[in-house]
Amino acid sequence: MLKKGSILNSILTGSCPKCQEESMYLDQNPYNIRNVYKMHDRCSHCNTKYDMEPSFFFGAMYVSYGLGIAFGVAAFIICYYFVGEKSLVSNFIAICITLVVFMPIIMRWSRNIWINFFISYDEDWEKNKKVK
Repeated sequence: MLKKGSILNSILTGSCPKCQEESMYLDQNPYNIRNVYKMHDRCSHCNTKYDMEPSFFFGAMYVSYGLGIAFGVAAFIICYYFVGEKSLVSNFIAICITLVVFMPIIMRWSRNIWINFFISYDEDWEKNKKVK
């Protein structure tokens, strides 16, 4: 499916960006709203610290905005061109429903994208592992 070591694998699975051995999140299910943001402090395999500085994931809000726009545009195109619904109100409702349904996924993916800007995959992470 997705090749280990690719950024896309880390983003879509929520795995550690450095070793991609385990999920960064305590609960794999993004639709468990109580735990959608709960993350491990460090990777148990490579010891990568996920929250590098206080408020690190505030930057993910900007990524979340872009993802929300992408999901909204996709909902509009599907509703307008493929379903054939030309009503502005119907398209607006479809966009709102899409954003609400995919909100947990957008939140997780935005965090995953944000952390992958700063930490990249290291196939030799075992050799480079530093105990802190």
